[in-house]
Amino acid sequence: MTAVDDRPRTTGIVKVFENLDVPEGFKVELLRGVIVMTAGPDVAHNDIVEAVQDQIPRQRWRRLQTQDIAILEETSQPQPDLVVLERGAGPGHGRLMPSEVITLLVEVVSKTSMDRDYMVKRSIYAAAKIPAYFIIDPVMAQCVLLTEPVGHGEDADYRRQRITKFGDLTPMEPLDLDLDLDTSEFAAYENVRPHRYP
Repeated sequence: MTAVDDRPRTTGIVKVFENLDVPEGFKVELLRGVIVMTAGPDVAHNDIVEAVQDQIPRQRWRRLQTQDIAILEETSQPQPDLVVLERGAGPGHGRLMPSEVITLLVEVVSKTSMDRDYMVKRSIYAAAKIPAYFIIDPVMAQCVLLTEPVGHGEDADYRRQRITKFGDLTPMEPLDLDLDLDTSEFAAYENVRPHRYP
């Protein structure tokens, strides 16, 4: 089991971030030294997270929502929509989960998070060597599974990318999850301008 200091020894922005008084209904993350505060998610967003969580077998995997991640080398403490790690791995208490024990991170794109989810977090998670990053995008009604992280810092990325449309089964075999994720319940956002990611 890997342990992590619940209070990183970094000074400056990390201390400011950890002492923020966050208004109820907001989410705050530290992404490469930048504090990002966002409003609570759309109901469709939460339904998607629940649908994914329900399909990942609890007997083998811990499926954690609103879990802060410790990525100290990146001066980052993101809070993905869903964190998946093997049952028995990671600490059983504390605010931060060490990135080294994580198998999969899931982010559901919001109407304002496209750049963060597709660019900033993609690079941060790859730099942290998270084996798989799964982006669920209700704006474009697609899923993007990223695997095989390579590189360091802002140049880090994932070598493999698989895109599937909502309604298609999404194979999760790179994670040894032995399942095809059913995306038929995923709802697309309405009246949102399309983007060009990934």
